[in-house]
Amino acid sequence: MTAPPPFSPTIALLAIGKQWETAFNDALKPLTLTARKYGLLGHIRSTPGISFSELARRSRITVQSAHTAVASLAEAGLVSDDTAHAGSASSLAVTSAGEALLGEVAVIVSRLDEELTALHPELVDGLRTSLRRGTGLT
Repeated sequence: MTAPPPFSPTIALLAIGKQWETAFNDALKPLTLTARKYGLLGHIRSTPGISFSELARRSRITVQSAHTAVASLAEAGLVSDDTAHAGSASSLAVTSAGEALLGEVAVIVSRLDEELTALHPELVDGLRTSLRRGTGLT
């Protein structure tokens, strides 16, 4: 019989992260929103007028993917894109409908945070401590 692999905190964190990512994505489905689009909305709200290249960098996607996602958000009425033409400075902003949706997501995140804290208080404390120190990840 083969011995089980040794405990790996990296693998454990990935497994727990995937579990909560799935719960988050499932909670977003009724809002017709994905975690990626939620992230894009958050970046646009925190930095109105953000460039597509900066939005792509922060989201770790290609500029082309950022354009496609923003077009989808604009079509849904969540983002205004007053960019005059390709190559000009962007003028992205979250609309009132986008703000309302972000408010709904904040309620979902709070609920998931409460569940995670109730199930794994030591993990939440460890994450808080790690973020205060900086992760050291590159």
